Amino acid sequence: MSVQYYEGVGRRKESVARVRMMSGLGKFLVNDKDVADYFTRFGDLQSILAPLAVVGQNPQSYDITVKVKGGGVTGQTEAVRLGLARALVKLNPEWRTALRKNGFLTRDPRVKERKKPGLKRARKAPTYTKR
Repeated sequence: MSVQYYEGVGRRKESVARVRMMSGLGKFLVNDKDVADYFTRFGDLQSILAPLAVVGQNPQSYDITVKVKGGGVTGQTEAVRLGLARALVKLNPEWRTALRKNGFLTRDPRVKERKKPGLKRARKAPTYTKR
């Protein structure tokens, strides 16, 4: 017998998060650690749980497991938030409008710009000297 779960994949910069939600007792694990131990920065946990608050769901009524890799702390935080919002839409499609209105279903397209030949970085040029 398998457990019914809802999955959403979130991406941001180089981070990819696979979020699985199922009804349960409120366990929230990220890479097999408690979410508060994994995301220790102030405000990150509130940012991740924001989609649940928008649709009026209590995080204690779901077991959420996340596998996240790549990128830095901010990228992983926003990837988990997008994955959670997508999983909520699969759980109840009527929540799509509320989540879309608050911007939780929009993938942030900004990524690191590539380095150009002849430059030091993407846009930084060597110092110009006249003589």
